[in-house]
Amino acid sequence: MSTKAPACGWDQAVFRCGRCGAQSTAITEADYLKAVGAHGDAHAVWDRLNPIERDGITSILRTILSAPELAAELLALADRQSAGGEGR
Repeated sequence: MSTKAPACGWDQAVFRCGRCGAQSTAITEADYLKAVGAHGDAHAVWDRLNPIERDGITSILRTILSAPELAAELLALADRQSAGGEGR
């Protein structure tokens, strides 16, 4: 007869935001902490924007996130412009 206790742990955790109602599920503690941190950071950025800025950033993100190669090219362009000065 074994008196061995079952292994401790968790198979998933659910994060629910009290501010906006968003919900996400993570299967590891690291993923949970990452999700909570990213969501908190998103609220911090959103809170600093006015309605016009919110509309603009939302439009930009929808465009860039739908085309990862575009995001890479925009970052490369920004790096070249910063290194060589504006208007080059």
